[in-house]
Amino acid sequence: MSTKIDRAFYDIGHLDILAEADTPLHRLDPRAKLLTTAVFVVCVVSFGKYEIAGLLPFFLYPAVVIGLAELPLSFLLRKLLLVSPFVIFIGIFNPWLDREVMVQLGPVGISGGWVSFASLLLRFSLTVGAALLLIATTGFGTICMALEQLGAPRVFTVQLLLLYRYLFVLIAESIRMMRAQSLRSFNAKGRISYRVFLQMLGNLLLRTIDRAQRIHMAMLSRAFTGEIRIVRQFSFGYKEACFLAGFGGLFLCLRLTDLTALLGSLVLGITG
Repeated sequence: MSTKIDRAFYDIGHLDILAEADTPLHRLDPRAKLLTTAVFVVCVVSFGKYEIAGLLPFFLYPAVVIGLAELPLSFLLRKLLLVSPFVIFIGIFNPWLDREVMVQLGPVGISGGWVSFASLLLRFSLTVGAALLLIATTGFGTICMALEQLGAPRVFTVQLLLLYRYLFVLIAESIRMMRAQSLRSFNAKGRISYRVFLQMLGNLLLRTIDRAQRIHMAMLSRAFTGEIRIVRQFSFGYKEACFLAGFGGLFLCLRLTDLTALLGSLVLGITG
């Protein structure tokens, strides 16, 4: 159990490690990347529930970002698979609720429920993947700073940043408690009884409250005023404008035109 928590702690912190790289994409102003991701997500979720072909060209953006930022594809895929059971649980009932056949592949008929389920998986992969790419190329603290610069209330951005940072404190306390319990337990299988689990949960709550108070006092003693400060300096310039205009225009073009149908008709016209 402790090993699994350690691995989860490393995976969460590894996104911030990836954000410290020095590639042309990492050096872009976070506001440009944040706005581009927002346009991407809006365009993807605006498709109908039976749309599949129109979503496929949008995978070009994650592929370009992963290549430019030199991100590990296997790590990002593991993060997607980690949260995929939630969307699978939501859409797995679609084939039973919508049984009308929409696509006929020879003797096999595919119902609208399966089509909508596949569309849901595609939109989930694109939107969650875009969010992971944004964090891996920008950093969560920098994203909060960009939100504040774009007009978001400072109270919201600071609370969002502290919530993210406090997650690491909570996981670290959990790791220490799980390690202490495993060293004092003679159960070879490493299982925790229900009574011991409740005691550890209550102790974790008391530990986190005490730790939060100490962190708050430390922040005040260091003259924290609520302003988010980062080491790397950014400025919105020509490169950021081209990045936002180029990808934003591409997303709108892919949303307003059926690129797959145009390519299909072009290929059929050439081969015919």
